[in-house]
Amino acid sequence: MKHKVAVIGAGNVGASAALFIAERGLADVTLIDIVEGMPQGKALDTQQAEPLWHKGGRVEGANDLAAVKGADVVVMTAGFPRKPGMSRTDLLKANADIVRPAAEAVKQHAPNATVVVVTNPLDVMAWLFWKVSGFPKNRVLGMAGILDSARMRAFIAMELGVSGADVDAMVLGGHGDSMVPLPRFTTVGGIPITELMPADRVAAISDRTRNGGAEIVKLLKTGSAYYAPAMSAVEMVEAILTDQKRLVPCSVLLEGEYGLKNLFIGVPIVLGGRGVEKVIELRLSADELSALQKSGADVAASIAELAVAV
Repeated sequence: MKHKVAVIGAGNVGASAALFIAERGLADVTLIDIVEGMPQGKALDTQQAEPLWHKGGRVEGANDLAAVKGADVVVMTAGFPRKPGMSRTDLLKANADIVRPAAEAVKQHAPNATVVVVTNPLDVMAWLFWKVSGFPKNRVLGMAGILDSARMRAFIAMELGVSGADVDAMVLGGHGDSMVPLPRFTTVGGIPITELMPADRVAAISDRTRNGGAEIVKLLKTGSAYYAPAMSAVEMVEAILTDQKRLVPCSVLLEGEYGLKNLFIGVPIVLGGRGVEKVIELRLSADELSALQKSGADVAASIAELAVAV
């Protein structure tokens, strides 16, 4: 039986994710959005491209959240995008009102699904989806570390004139200004980047990684990034559907690891068919651990702010 992936939100990120999933032939895709005709139109457009990929599969659109029924994986992308000058926390209350009914629908109609949350502010929305759905902690994840690490990989590849495929990077923490790039765990073809570029360039790339999303928002002026976020979510979908056991950074619920608990934040995990199969605790330096815990405090503050707003 072919897998089913439901993508909630047919905007740029959701539609791109649906396209990439269909193009890889990973699953049948249902694209869901409240805007009448939009998910149906984008789904039909994607379905008409399907014969050119020589891979079977159905892509359909729907306006009712009940269409998540039977999904093996749900990708949550619906929400208001960031605008220039807007922080992720500005989106908190508005996007919480979108995530709650989605989580309730998934709980009712796709109780065995694994959920990948992309909606910003990502770590808080992943926590909210987990809280509302009541799902076990291994089946709700936030897409953050893969995207942030991919951005760092791209910047390093551009700097050194090498293939991004040969760059491995590790970025932990909340998906925001306090994320924690870890140059010590970042390599090119197995060679530490500290051996390939001076310290000031490593620091500059780390800063650019922290501001990677804001840089695109500033350039686009009327929207935010979508190709790289969508592809990052699809990497997670593929790892889950094909039980790849990938060691990647994702936003997951911590219960004491790294001295953090009761919040979602980006840390290295083993990602496979059961979702979060293991949380990897790196031996961080005092400075690295302090930065991660500061990032955790920022996420915890946003969760507390959301709880007050309920």
